[in-house]
Amino acid sequence: MSSRTRLEDLASIAGVSIATVSRALNNSPAVNDETKRRVWKIAREQNYNFRPSMPAMLSGAAATIAVVIPTPQGRQTRVSDPFFQELIGGIAEAAREISCDLLISHLAPESMDDLASLMNTNRAEGVIFLGQSLLHERLNALAETESRFIVWGAELPGQKYCSVGSDNVRGGARATSHLLNQGRRRIAFLGDTAAWEVQQRYEGYVNAHRRLGLTVDPALIVPAQFEISYAEAAVDSLTSRDVSFDGIFAAGDLIALGAIRSLLKAGRTVPQDVAVVGYDNIQLAAYASPALTTISQDMEKAGRLMISKLLAAGEGKPPRSERLPTELIVRESCGLA
Repeated sequence: MSSRTRLEDLASIAGVSIATVSRALNNSPAVNDETKRRVWKIAREQNYNFRPSMPAMLSGAAATIAVVIPTPQGRQTRVSDPFFQELIGGIAEAAREISCDLLISHLAPESMDDLASLMNTNRAEGVIFLGQSLLHERLNALAETESRFIVWGAELPGQKYCSVGSDNVRGGARATSHLLNQGRRRIAFLGDTAAWEVQQRYEGYVNAHRRLGLTVDPALIVPAQFEISYAEAAVDSLTSRDVSFDGIFAAGDLIALGAIRSLLKAGRTVPQDVAVVGYDNIQLAAYASPALTTISQDMEKAGRLMISKLLAAGEGKPPRSERLPTELIVRESCGLA
């Protein structure tokens, strides 16, 4: 980072006074938001070192990474979501290893203006978005002018930005194949396929059936959000409609746990009557009763990948999207006595 850029240089380019630049870099309420955005954008373009303007508690860090959670599809917007907690934990451990600070933003961008404002006004070296939500096309547009961001999520056709995520199609096929190999033939799929990652897991579910020459019954495809109560209600609905099923592939572990709760409440046994497989391998999965068979994603590796790709992008190296391998973790809900 250049040490030659001075406040005077920034002031000259921005067409404002040195005092205004200084106040803008310190996020002073005396400077309006439009001017702050313009000054901060110029400062980044000129490689001006922001660190002296950061709070003292952050001044010793090598870099600062911001984490932003867009309003998710199929999930509640809560940092307390166990999946988000474990993903953020993986990012935090990776950041600590290289002496980076991690900031969790309260913002939930929903439009292109939101994204542009967020990138122009934050002083972090880069931003990690946890999920694409409905922002795919807007993130593509942002990538035309901005490289300092990485997305945790699916890799989609025509994607121009870098994303890191699991191989959802293969993971979905692996979960479903395990159920099919156990002799299950009426396997319900629980998840909101409007979300990109869930849609890909559903594709894997269909592919596994197709490989065995089996067709999928549309009555077994049930929308369910990533929350225990929603999943419980979804399986209650299947049961009340007398839809027969002997297996469940849930697009997330919380959905699977809600499904098991519904089954047990209805007097059905797991896995004897209905075998259940989840996705994510959150820590709670191993301690459920019965312990949950699930597809594991390596959150520690995900954190390291996102941090390293983000910092490489800041050095002018365009990062490439990457898919993480998945692993089937067999436990009591499908596969163990």
